[in-house]
Amino acid sequence: MALRIVLIGQAAFGSEVLSGLVREGYAVVAVYCPPDTGGRPDSLKEKAGSLGLRVLQPSSFKNDKVKNEFRAHAPDLAVLAYVTRIVPMEIISAPRLGSICFHPSLLPRHRGGSAINWTLICGDEETGVSVFWPDAGIDTGPLLLQKRIEVGPDDSAGSLYYDKLFPLGVEAMIEAVRLIELGQAPRIPQREDQATYEPLCRDEHAGIRWERPAQVVHNLIRGCDPRPGAYVDLAACRLRLFGSSVAEAAEPAAPGTVVDISSDGLLVKTAEGAVRIRQARRGEGPKEKAAEVALALGLRVGDRLL
Repeated sequence: MALRIVLIGQAAFGSEVLSGLVREGYAVVAVYCPPDTGGRPDSLKEKAGSLGLRVLQPSSFKNDKVKNEFRAHAPDLAVLAYVTRIVPMEIISAPRLGSICFHPSLLPRHRGGSAINWTLICGDEETGVSVFWPDAGIDTGPLLLQKRIEVGPDDSAGSLYYDKLFPLGVEAMIEAVRLIELGQAPRIPQREDQATYEPLCRDEHAGIRWERPAQVVHNLIRGCDPRPGAYVDLAACRLRLFGSSVAEAAEPAAPGTVVDISSDGLLVKTAEGAVRIRQARRGEGPKEKAAEVALALGLRVGDRLL
């Protein structure tokens, strides 16, 4: 008899994991996703609806009604596929075989909700995905499996997730369920001496300091791309910078100095070397070509972004 699975998740990742589980013949007895916000329905909700599956959207998993309803599904396994809300242990431990959870880093490194951002900000050259057995801690449970990939020199948080970690993660989740079904799923304790935990990546972490080396500045910009967007505060606006790469600066200049403006973007001097910026956003506006933003703001070669 096929495993009875409850899927808890959201967005495109949850949708793709659901499609994979159904394709593999597992009995998905219920799908939990966030409440509607008034915009476009969550893609996981849409996928579950198209498959005729039961969809539940509680505002919290902490009340007794939701917990009892979850137990009533009599699941063998719960699959947490991109979950940003707290799921209490009463639900995590309810399925006969327990619960598994996806995380976009090589645990125990980069625990927390902004693992991809910090992977890049910290300059990691390798990352991957982890499937683990959640416990009461934050991303601390035993590991089931991991898959590794190299980080490209100009990967952004967006490209790293959508082009690499997303498909790898879907593959890993399906493989993990298969191992559980076969009774071959390990529970490998995480090494606490190798653990790191970082907070959610927000504006307080995204301010650019040009007096640092080019690689460090580049890592911050790409780690904050697309959100929250690394920034400098100008008199006219908060300017967020995207699409960076490490470059050479032909002329010596103080850190933060714009040394070139062209169709390739802005070249900005750092303490060591320079970074090329291809896109920028003024305030809450849309992303634009960096050279066009420079023109609109009246920036010229020799000006400093401080």
